[in-house]
Amino acid sequence: MSDFGGMEELLQDFLMESTDLLSDVDNKLVELEKRPEDKALLNDIFRGFHTIKGGAGFLNVGPMVNLCHRTENLFDKLRNGELHITPEVMDVILDATGIVRDMFGTLGQGLMVAEADADVLNALDAVLAGQTPTKAGAEVPAPAAVSSPATAAPVAADGPDWNALHQAIVPQAAAASTSPAAAPAAPVAAAPAAAPAHELMTAAEHLPVAKPAAKPVANKQPSSAGNSSGPQENTIRIDTVRLDMVLNLSGEIGLTKNRLTTLRTEILQGNRDGNTLRSLDEAISQLDLLVGDLQNAVMKTRMQPIGRLFQKYPRLARDLARQLGKEVELVLSGEETELDKTMIEDLNDPLVHLVRNAVDHGVESPEERIAAGKKPQSLIQLTAEQVGDHIQIEITDDGKGMNPDALRRKAIEKGLIDQETANGLDEKQCLQLIFMPGFSTKDQISSVSGRGVGMDVVRTNIQKLNGRIDINSLPGEGTRISISLPLTLAILPVLVVRACNQPFAVPLAMVREIITIDPNAIQEVSGKPTIVVRDEILPLRTLAGLLGWEPTQKPYFGVLMQSAEKSFILAIDSFVGRDDVVIKPLQNIRPKGVAGATLSGDGSVVLVLDMEDLLSSSDGTNGQVRTSELISV
Repeated sequence: MSDFGGMEELLQDFLMESTDLLSDVDNKLVELEKRPEDKALLNDIFRGFHTIKGGAGFLNVGPMVNLCHRTENLFDKLRNGELHITPEVMDVILDATGIVRDMFGTLGQGLMVAEADADVLNALDAVLAGQTPTKAGAEVPAPAAVSSPATAAPVAADGPDWNALHQAIVPQAAAASTSPAAAPAAPVAAAPAAAPAHELMTAAEHLPVAKPAAKPVANKQPSSAGNSSGPQENTIRIDTVRLDMVLNLSGEIGLTKNRLTTLRTEILQGNRDGNTLRSLDEAISQLDLLVGDLQNAVMKTRMQPIGRLFQKYPRLARDLARQLGKEVELVLSGEETELDKTMIEDLNDPLVHLVRNAVDHGVESPEERIAAGKKPQSLIQLTAEQVGDHIQIEITDDGKGMNPDALRRKAIEKGLIDQETANGLDEKQCLQLIFMPGFSTKDQISSVSGRGVGMDVVRTNIQKLNGRIDINSLPGEGTRISISLPLTLAILPVLVVRACNQPFAVPLAMVREIITIDPNAIQEVSGKPTIVVRDEILPLRTLAGLLGWEPTQKPYFGVLMQSAEKSFILAIDSFVGRDDVVIKPLQNIRPKGVAGATLSGDGSVVLVLDMEDLLSSSDGTNGQVRTSELISV
């Protein structure tokens, strides 16, 4: 039962507007600490906080009004020159905004909030009285909870093996092509509670992504800006221009449908002359163009600027740097870059980890930087840009970088790899060791790091978004972590290939190129077949072998694929071509390695493969092809 009977809609409007306002206030407070004499910036902060207080007063949220009023008085004294910005004063202000954010979480559950923490109120009163605050900054809490491999939903439930699926899927293709459309399966991490249904389902339906359940928020230390303590949004703001475009395209499609209906009637009446058939071809071509435009227009209604996510991190970096005694400036760029709203929400936790790691592991203390001939203040850059049909996100720091040899030694020390494996790693592969479960360069566990789960979870979650993560680092100069993501999960670009007379779709993002397999070029390394491509030795796997099927012919083609940090060649019988598909779930059957299914143009079922899962589920010999088989089959 809500404590705001009859005012739920007003409450939700207030929370949506005020959450954005508070994030803007937090960012401007971080800027104000750098430019304490900027009166225009202080006035903007004052106006934003005053708006929040006014909305809380209209809803009769007394504890929030009380806290906002005291904080507003502090802003007024800063504006009048009666007080001056110091790190201690800013700590108190940010504590207050953190409590307000926690109150938003409570209000989002329809509950009235309790009075703010007495320590925060006393600290505000002390600053207003010109005294030294008794509370010198809140501790930065542990990283936002992220689904770890131990708690993530299993990629595949126990189900039929591939042979059973092969027997079942082919005769059912015709029936499946006429079955009702279902939401496509997207590989997402498990969450404590089921996600609410999204309000805008595009023409290419997609599976709603599970979101964390709202947690009851007590009046306690304010949470980090990176944590999503506010209400979970299941609405989206759309520019009316984009909605008008969807409406106009819908009208054009209706006119084309009427034209096709007329032509159908003429053809059924026996009028099949050249002009009628030509008009039919033109109408179908027009419909094809309009449907493509409508699909793009609908997808754009889900696109949101990534700046709404980035705005959480300046406060996060500032609080953590202050706790660790470091001087850090976080610079954002590309905030206007647009990405699917669902993907933006799922990116929050990985980016929280990466920003925290850059502050904790990446950059040095002021003393270390001065000794190394650097400026005391370190620079971390968070950028986003659209590159083709992908979004590129980079986190770069000018810190101490990573030593590949040190990472190799640490992995051996922790028992993650053996000496023989370590000796075979090049520098790039050594950098990839930080993504291994249990890897950490810290010898002692703290509230910030040391447990060896953060980067492993980051890579897992990025892969669940069909993305890739890469790392480059130079000792003494810094580290750059790059994330490449598709614009949306609703439509997946794939390469359709064939093995054992069955079509399969593999994500195009993993495909580097297609090559012809020459049996004479196959070499055995440690008993495993490999092919050298431009001086790179790549292992050879067969798709039929990965599926556990007997090959029906010699594979003629190889797809050079990039899977996480591994490159390999996937041997196939033939390939059909590139396509953009909408993934549909398989009801009650899903063996390992299957992300879902789609329908080809002729109505047949095409399985969409989850290559990461397929490779991880294969044993040491499964999928390996013998050189003799390639020559003799």
